[in-house]
Amino acid sequence: MPAPAPSAVPALTTPIISIKPVVLSAPDRGDDLQVRVSAPVSGAGLPVVVLAHGFGKSMASYDPLVDFWAGHGFVVIQPTFLDSRTLALAPADPRYPDIWRTRVQDVVRVLDQLDDLVAAIPGLAERIDRERIAVAGHSWGGQTVGMLLGARVLDADGQPGPDLTDTRVKAGVLLATTGIGGGDLTPFAVQNFSFMNPDFDGLTTPALVVAGDHDQSLLSTRGPDWFADVYTYSPGAQSLLTLFGAEHSLGGIHAYDAKDTTDESPERVSLIRQASWAYLRSALGIDDTGWKQFQSDLDRSAAPIGRIDNK
Repeated sequence: MPAPAPSAVPALTTPIISIKPVVLSAPDRGDDLQVRVSAPVSGAGLPVVVLAHGFGKSMASYDPLVDFWAGHGFVVIQPTFLDSRTLALAPADPRYPDIWRTRVQDVVRVLDQLDDLVAAIPGLAERIDRERIAVAGHSWGGQTVGMLLGARVLDADGQPGPDLTDTRVKAGVLLATTGIGGGDLTPFAVQNFSFMNPDFDGLTTPALVVAGDHDQSLLSTRGPDWFADVYTYSPGAQSLLTLFGAEHSLGGIHAYDAKDTTDESPERVSLIRQASWAYLRSALGIDDTGWKQFQSDLDRSAAPIGRIDNK
């Protein structure tokens, strides 16, 4: 029996509106930045979450999360990064080796031009709370937004790269985010993903980490615990939600009925939606009732599909 839904999560959702693409001029990028904006049709003081997709995905991905978050009072903003299959950027493109940096720059561009983005939905600019901004990311997207939370990339000599912490970001959700590098990487990862060598010491912004205990990566010599490293090694990652039986798509958070979901589970997706929503409301100082209730309900479940660890 799945864990019960937290009673503090409203059963009814607000209808949402979603607009794409909203285009931000980015002449230095080679392609303008395409963004999707989703929001509830009513409500004020709405917090904002920027959602970073995983490799190959786009602003059109992650509807199971976007629909829930927007339907429960968040404005969700989704940039399309250069690695998206919708852009068909070839590996021979000179921009390809720096996509990991461009991804971070894209999220910063979104924050810099937030007013332009929300203006795409009439009246939304007057309804958002610019002091309550969060980021979320899945897989490579977790690495991307993790840098705005304070994570850094170690260079070949083991020295931390630039500190890109963004003080506008008050909280994060890191979903199936890759762990530490060095000897924990496979030779293929070492050769092809130099940025996959994080330093989590400076990640001090509050964050929820979500990991699957069956997520075995071909990029790491370790087991699924690799995806919990950001929780283990960063001071800001306060909580870890471990999903039993979950693989890299965490039950299918990237799309409804996706054929590439190897561990399809509506129950896991539901748990992630509720946990992330409740956690962000708590971390952003809106209301901590839902987060407390979620943890209590999960703890009391007779047959839980996950567990919460807190520091």
